[in-house]
Amino acid sequence: MGGIIHWQGRKIAFRAGETVASALLRAGIPQFGQSGTGLERGVFCGIGQCQNCLVMLAGRPVEACLLQCVDGMNLEPQQWVTQ
Repeated sequence: MGGIIHWQGRKIAFRAGETVASALLRAGIPQFGQSGTGLERGVFCGIGQCQNCLVMLAGRPVEACLLQCVDGMNLEPQQWVTQ
């Protein structure tokens, strides 16, 4: 049994045991944000080593490729502030 996660307010269906990264990719969302240099972020290594897929969950950065979906979770891109 799956459920729904919320990506920037958009409802995304997920399958049981699916990671946030795979649910977003399956929904046609390959870009999870931007790095501090302005480059697009998304899945690169898929095993949590590169941290290119960081997203925000409850105000904390987490690797989308390692995070299992939980029904009702709210996720946002990681926002970088440059000075």
